[in-house]
Amino acid sequence: MKLARFVYSGQEHLGIVHEDRVYPLPADQFPSTMPDLLYQFSDLKQALEQQLKSTEGSLALNQVRLLAPIAAPEKFIGVGLNYADHIAETGLDTPDFPTLFNKQSSCVTDPEAPIFRPNISEKLDYEGELALVIGKYCRNISADQAKDVIAGYTIVNDVSVRDWQIKSPTWTLGKSFDSHGPMGPWIVTADNIDPHNLELKTWLNEELRQQSNTRHLIFNCYQLIETLSSVCTLKPGDVIATGTCSGVGVKMKPRGYMKPGDRVTIEISGIGSLSNPVEQEPCSNSFIR
Repeated sequence: MKLARFVYSGQEHLGIVHEDRVYPLPADQFPSTMPDLLYQFSDLKQALEQQLKSTEGSLALNQVRLLAPIAAPEKFIGVGLNYADHIAETGLDTPDFPTLFNKQSSCVTDPEAPIFRPNISEKLDYEGELALVIGKYCRNISADQAKDVIAGYTIVNDVSVRDWQIKSPTWTLGKSFDSHGPMGPWIVTADNIDPHNLELKTWLNEELRQQSNTRHLIFNCYQLIETLSSVCTLKPGDVIATGTCSGVGVKMKPRGYMKPGDRVTIEISGIGSLSNPVEQEPCSNSFIR
């Protein structure tokens, strides 16, 4: 099942996407936020399936504007160096422990929304990634238990400003610029997908830049949850982007950075595609309120 956030006639809704239509969820029958919907999914599954049996009130996908499925995750965690081919292109050693970092939730942006190249750097790079979304509260769970706490999967572009990434050993600054967390187009629920056998491709304009399969993850989704839950309580709506494969712009010769006028598209089998244009950051992007 594909669960989405979207705007229609100026109002935000939750809904189910099926083929080329979206089925809004009545606000008086279902939770009003995606984390709450994911938390209650098992109890609501039958009612959700019932929504698909009637076309009354359904909308064509091209009538709505899709939003990032999680608006502001409490935790937005990235994983570095999690594909062997990406490690090889960096020249670094394979880690014995997951390389984890935070993306600030203010970087989250919607499908088709612009990715801004910041005025303070031209080293703007893409990273196509599978992301898992937590659906239960959990702490200190094993990899064998982890499947039960994943609500579903989505696509994330872990946009990176490379010179700012290396300014701090945590990487957080270079990973957290506003608009540098495109997410979507929806969440595919965990009961519909095998996260460890998905084809991943990233295009910059018409050029295929990245191509791999999630079976090549060094630390798989369940191992990542085991590691993270040993430190902190994971909560419904937390997002973990699982890492990128080879083909990033920083390792191309010459460098293959994104520039205004480009479009980056990430496709993951079983989920869909996430596409965003690239624009220059507006000079008026400074404010105090």
